[in-house]
Amino acid sequence: MNYIIRPFVENDLDTIIDLCSQHADYEKADYNKEGKKSKLKNALFSENKMLTCIVAESEGNLVGYATYTFDFSTWDAEKFIYLDALYLEENYRGFGIGEALMNKVKDTGVLNNCVNMQWQTPDFNVRAIKFYKRMGATGKNKVRFSLDLR
Repeated sequence: MNYIIRPFVENDLDTIIDLCSQHADYEKADYNKEGKKSKLKNALFSENKMLTCIVAESEGNLVGYATYTFDFSTWDAEKFIYLDALYLEENYRGFGIGEALMNKVKDTGVLNNCVNMQWQTPDFNVRAIKFYKRMGATGKNKVRFSLDLR
C-alpha cells in the first residue's frame, strides 16, 4: 500500500473532522461536529498553537491521523509527549501506517528531549492494545475520569 505521512495543513480541516467522527464511533463515544472547524483551526494554527497533527495520505485521500501535545510530568520532573489521538480508517489498518504515525510522534518526542510518550485507549480496543504492545509499549491500568466544566 502506498502512503505518505505528512504535516497537517489547513485544507485538511474538513476531512480531519470526519475522521474524528469515525474515531469517536469506533471508540463508542459521542462526537458533535458543530464548531469544531474553527476550534481546531485555532488549536493547530494560531500563534499559541496547542496541538500538532500529522496525517496519513493514500492516493490523495487522508486515511488517518495522529495528534499530540507536549506536557510535563510531576513524577518525572520532565517534559513528555502525549499522543492525544491516533486513528486509521479500517481498510488501511495492517499495512504499517499506524506504526509509521506512531514512530513519527515518537521521533518528535525524542527530538524535543521528552522523557516518554504517553497515550490511552479504551480497554475494549483489543486490536490497538495488541498493536501497542507489539511496538514495545507497556500499559498501566487506570480509570480515566472526566468532569464536565461547562
